[in-house]
This record gives sequence, structure tokens and C-alpha cells, in this order.
Amino acid sequence: MVTLAEVAQHAGVSASTVSYVLSGKRSISAGTRQRVERSIQELGYHPNAGARALASSKSNIIALMVPLRTDMYVPVMMEIAIAVATTARIHGYDVLLLTGEEGPDAVRRVTGSGLADAMILMDVELDDERLPLLRDTDQPSVLIGLPADTSGLTCVDLDFGATGALCVEHLAMLGHREIAVVGEAPAVYERHTGFAERTLDGLRSRARELGLRVLHRPCEGGYDAMAATLARIFDERPGTTGFVVQNESAVEPLLALLRQQGRAVPEDVSVIAVCPEQVALQASVRLTSVAIPAQEMGRRAVEQLVAKLDGRETDEVVLLAPELTVRASTGPLTGG
Repeated sequence: MVTLAEVAQHAGVSASTVSYVLSGKRSISAGTRQRVERSIQELGYHPNAGARALASSKSNIIALMVPLRTDMYVPVMMEIAIAVATTARIHGYDVLLLTGEEGPDAVRRVTGSGLADAMILMDVELDDERLPLLRDTDQPSVLIGLPADTSGLTCVDLDFGATGALCVEHLAMLGHREIAVVGEAPAVYERHTGFAERTLDGLRSRARELGLRVLHRPCEGGYDAMAATLARIFDERPGTTGFVVQNESAVEPLLALLRQQGRAVPEDVSVIAVCPEQVALQASVRLTSVAIPAQEMGRRAVEQLVAKLDGRETDEVVLLAPELTVRASTGPLTGG
């Protein structure tokens, strides 16, 4: 393995000059810098990552905080995480994945240890207890999600408020007046998780404007939980003909239960899902859906963070516009 001393000897400079070229800590003449860089290339020198971090006070690592909770759909979280990792690599950064439910302690650990140069936080709550720490540190950060107060923060997310509104508009256009929302697990709403709350707010607000009645019921997902939720919905609102589902694990049980009850989709009941494209396409009825742009969310978050690391301040909110794709699960109301 080539050493720093060998690079210095090859370039005809001191070892400290090579260090300064690598760290950028001191101004080195263009000629000397080029000579050192040429020697590095010719000898195939690769600086030790730990030594480089000590020399430059940079780790070239981004910490990604993605709590893997049992009530969240992990494939979406992992798709975002993979997009973060691949985009970070393009920009010369590696990713440290923090999957525990540590909350503020995880932020303190990263900011206090020098583990990473910057942070990306997922699973953002409306009143997320990690946010005061982010506002108090100089370390750059980006949220994938939208808290209630975005001041001083950089956020990237799907516009879930517009997503809820778009679902209602589509069902209203087809003549549906009684809408049921099959939501995430109750714990997601108890934590006031941003995406779930914003979808519901957007949906309810637009429904009021259009004169539709909306019933929201959280659901743990799975067949038994969906059966109980569906029975409750039809007990309370027998005239329900439109469903909006924001719970991937409830999609297939809902379709199966509607079939068993003799309710045809879309002739008797229309179903829209807010879910990954793959879930919509692989369902037993191809679902009209608003896709979760997981890859774009991850990519845009890294691009915002790299801009901040480069000294280009981007304290702003980036909301991705929702796109509704009509498939086989929605149709005009036929029974009055």
C-alpha cells in the first residue's frame, strides 16, 4: 500500500504539503498542487478514511435517521433510504443508517460525536421533538417529511394535503358522495405523523368544499383488522361507495372482503389507494392510485443537503406534486 511519505517523495515535497493538498486547509500554489495530485494518481494512493476525517474535520458521511416501526410500511422507507444512499454516493458521501426509535438522543449522538457531516431525518411528526435540536445546531440537515412549523428547516415531501384533495376530487367527479378513508394504524395518528395527518386534512377540507361526507377509520392492516374496520364502516355509513386507502397492508384484505360481500369493484364500490406503484399494479384489481415518489424524495433530499454542505443555503420546503393514475378500481356511481 502506497504511503503519504512515498507520495511526498515522488512529488518532491514535504509530507505536510501533501496533507494540505488533501485537506484543503492551507493555500498551496497551483503548480505544487498539480504535482502532488499527479503523484497521487500515478502511485494509486488512497488516503486512509479515518486519517482523512481527522485531517479535514469531515467524515464524508451523511446520517440517515429512519426509525423502522412495526406500524409503518418498511418497503417504502427502504426505497427512500436506497435512493438517499445511491445519490449520496454520486456526490462522494457514504450513508450511516440509524434505524432505532431514539428520537432526540440520535440527533445528539450525531451532532456530538462528529460521526457525520450532515443528517437526513425521516418519519417526521407534526411536532417532532427532534426539531429544536436541529434548529440549535450548525450541522446541516434535511427532513423527508413536513412538520407543522417549517421555519429554519429544509424539507422534502410529497404534497400529501394535495394528495388527499386529489383523491376526493376524482371520486366526486364519478358521482360518489359517501367516502370512507381506511387509514394507517392508530399509532401513526397518535404520534401525529405528518404524512398521514396532512393527507386526512387535505381530503376532509376538499370534501367539505364539494359537499361529500367522509368517514375516517384507522386500521392495523391484515385481514382480521380490515374485516372489523369494514364492518364498522358499513354499520355507520351503509351508503359508502368510495374508499380511499392509505395503508398498504389493508389493500388486498379490503378487496377480498368487498368481493366476499358481493360488492363489485368498480361497479358497486370505487377504491383509490395512496401507495407505491408496485402495490397498485399487483393488487387483485389494478388500483387507481397516487404513487409515493420514494426515489425522487430520497434524491431531492440529498441534493438539498449537498447544496447546504457546499455553502448554498436552501432553507425551504420542496413539495412534490401528486399524480393520480386511473386504473380499474374506480368508476362512475351506478346505483344512485
